[in-house]
Amino acid sequence: MLFPPLEPYACGMLPLDDLHLMYWEQCGKPDGVPVLYLHGGPGDGCSPACRQLFDPTFYRAVLFDQRGCGRSIPRGEIRNNTTAHLLDDIEQLREHLGIERWLVYGGSWGSTLALAYAEAHPQRVSGLVLRGVFLGRDEEIDWFLSGMGRFFPEAAQRFVAPIPEAVRGDFLQAYYQNLTDHDPEVHLAAARQWAQYESSCATLLPNREAVAHASAEFAALPLARLEAHYFIHRLFLPHNQLLKNVERIRHIPGIIVQGRYDVICPPKSAYDLAQAWPNGELTLVEGAGHSLWEPGILQAVLSALVRFKARLA
Repeated sequence: MLFPPLEPYACGMLPLDDLHLMYWEQCGKPDGVPVLYLHGGPGDGCSPACRQLFDPTFYRAVLFDQRGCGRSIPRGEIRNNTTAHLLDDIEQLREHLGIERWLVYGGSWGSTLALAYAEAHPQRVSGLVLRGVFLGRDEEIDWFLSGMGRFFPEAAQRFVAPIPEAVRGDFLQAYYQNLTDHDPEVHLAAARQWAQYESSCATLLPNREAVAHASAEFAALPLARLEAHYFIHRLFLPHNQLLKNVERIRHIPGIIVQGRYDVICPPKSAYDLAQAWPNGELTLVEGAGHSLWEPGILQAVLSALVRFKARLA
């Protein structure tokens, strides 16, 4: 069960460079154990409900919207937006807030970013809670673009339909061109199609409300544009880097929460990670898909955060 709704006790806009300003907030216990929330996407953002994952009597929770996402500006901006930039942003925020080490939570793309950050700065991470693991390998990106449609053929048909058959041989490039087109009619239509496809595949059972929310302009444009930007550049990571570098986090305790029927991020990636990382404990949630808000997934994440309270107290 989520903790009651709460407001941040501090928030701000952190200048990152000449182009980007990053929104951040803190909630919970100001002198509590620091925990960082990394949202999915790339291109999604934090919602107020995300604050409710963390016990406000124990955790000092830090949430932020990544470059180009949510309340960060400019929204949907792909310039100066790479994985390396995001890792530097996390360090800038940590230093800005005067935090020495923190527990890091990341879901979906957030799990990718959490692993990349922990491998780059292991001394700054006291533990990891990962949900819906995405390792950024070529086969995972290709699965998102075409494999998911085997389970959700109606959504896949709507996703493919706007792209002329003549250019479907380079499907991602065709979508990327539409998403970065200067004409709002072009890029907004493409963004809504992309977001509808993804959100239709995110839950075990249909959730029309979630699909409608994801395909609204505010959410759809940064999500679709930035996902296409990161996918076309293979997440700005060498192939299989996160598994190859897992030795760097061998000593860090972790809990991996994975839906058995996660179509967006199939369980094989979470299993591969757990096999390579002895301190990464895998929890497979039966009867659950990808979304954090699936009841079984949510309960497993909350339980993992409770378990870390005993470790970090």
